[in-house]
Amino acid sequence: MIIGIPKEIKDNEYRVALIPSGADILVRSGHKVIIQKSAGIGSGFTDEEYKEIGAEIVDDAKKVYDKSELIAKVKEPLSSEFSLIKENHIIFTFLHLSADKELINALIKTKAVFIAYETVELEDGSLPILTPMSEVAGRLSVLIGAQYLMKPAGSMGRLLGGVPGVKRGKVTIIGAGTVGLNAAKIAVGIGAEVTIINRGIDKLRIIDNIFGGRIETLASNPYNIEKSVIESDLVIGAVLIKGAKAPVLVAKEMVKKMRKGSVIVDISIDQGGCVETMRPTTHSNPVYDVYGVIHYGVTNIPGAVPRTATFALTNAALPYIKKLADKGLNIIKEDSALAKGVNISKGKITYPAIAESLKD
Repeated sequence: MIIGIPKEIKDNEYRVALIPSGADILVRSGHKVIIQKSAGIGSGFTDEEYKEIGAEIVDDAKKVYDKSELIAKVKEPLSSEFSLIKENHIIFTFLHLSADKELINALIKTKAVFIAYETVELEDGSLPILTPMSEVAGRLSVLIGAQYLMKPAGSMGRLLGGVPGVKRGKVTIIGAGTVGLNAAKIAVGIGAEVTIINRGIDKLRIIDNIFGGRIETLASNPYNIEKSVIESDLVIGAVLIKGAKAPVLVAKEMVKKMRKGSVIVDISIDQGGCVETMRPTTHSNPVYDVYGVIHYGVTNIPGAVPRTATFALTNAALPYIKKLADKGLNIIKEDSALAKGVNISKGKITYPAIAESLKD
């Protein structure tokens, strides 16, 4: 099969879908790999490195799409890419469709097959390709929040870890999945006072055991969320419902009650966000102010650390890219994880949560 790797064009997105060693595995398996010129530069990979393992370098995205059958990307296609997608294409990338009706309708019109990294799901319910990016985003969220709590960023000037004789900053994490757990690791590590809120008590028991009681765990309900949010210096939205739009758990009335100069980082924004006052932002313009609270809603947080994130993404996605290259769409009948990844096929929505999102 011919696998194409276009250069990412989302704002400040420097990741690439395949590192040279991954391309090497595909070439050695008898496949052809086409890389758009400079696609890997942002992650530290030169065109020469891809050439050395036998990949073909082409000048522009149109040539990648025209020559390829399987397109592996990092982020969802943008409007300038819609016309490049053909009926014979398999597009394998992060899509996050449930919060974007316009994108859903555009992709349906192409009649191509779209497989979303974030809904590839193993029998145990885990999400093997989303997980490493959630780990990156979770760990970065606390560092980002700590940065925006500094006075030069327009905040109150709070050091989350405090110092002897000075109260520590308070971090509330809503959601105890991969993102929440990784955010908690960093928040505890820098010495913050940490609360994690989750609807599943069993997960909270596990977290209590992992952290030896250093984290306050709360059952998710409106009272607990409001009380913890309004007392916090940093709130991290880490809610995920597989393939579906995130529920709004932090109402604007709660945000109004937060201290001026507090910060919210909503990692759920890819799926619509769990904070009512949050909207998508970019790395170029990452924050805005509502009620004196700094809002950070960047939709591709791992793009800030492309070297680390690209290695992690290839580690997770390459086995599935190879399966698709080896057997084409026939693999969908054999691999239940990839079957769950199919969101749109030949003009039809195939993932129930996405079809449901169109009704809203």
